[in-house]
Amino acid sequence: MSARNCLLQLRNSALRSARLSATRWATSTTPNSSAVDPAEVEAMQCLEEGTQKLEEGDVQAAKASYKRSVDMKRTASALFNLGVTHYHLKEYDEAISSWKEAIALQPSSADAHTNLASAYIVSPVSRPDLALHHLRVAASLAPEDAEIAFNLAAVLEACGYLEEALEQYKRSKEFGVDRAAMHIRNVSAKILGKKMKAAEEASKEENKSDPSA
Repeated sequence: MSARNCLLQLRNSALRSARLSATRWATSTTPNSSAVDPAEVEAMQCLEEGTQKLEEGDVQAAKASYKRSVDMKRTASALFNLGVTHYHLKEYDEAISSWKEAIALQPSSADAHTNLASAYIVSPVSRPDLALHHLRVAASLAPEDAEIAFNLAAVLEACGYLEEALEQYKRSKEFGVDRAAMHIRNVSAKILGKKMKAAEEASKEENKSDPSA
């Protein structure tokens, strides 16, 4: 599989991840939140309204609600979901900005790192290097997340890190992603092909240095 196809596959997989993550984060709060803070109560109401609108498919209305929530109280959950709406609207720079700030507030969020990686992949100027960094972080935070392992493997393969990609595809399959099996075969074949080519080139060099051969 070409690097372009590997990245396209990650784009499709990552989009599903962004949709699911919005619901998971919708009612979360930051560690230092206080229910008696009127601004936070109103911000939470806007957050919940945004999630309802997102579930109804009204991304623009969800974005407006999440924006009001962020303006009243900048929480990791509001910023994360605001990033989700930007992502769906193909506002990738804004999605990246929102998720970077969400990570600054809550560095332990594997979902935020995963979605930030997705945005770096689908941006007009793709940054697989940054995507790879954030997927590595996500995998360290959620080592048994099969989809994170699969997406990490896809970027590793696209970047030419075949041995590590094979390891991550195997982990993904172990945790339940059946489609990883095909990629395990493909990457294994690539690794074997590289080894055979290296051996062939080494043999040619040896023959050049030994005229009697």
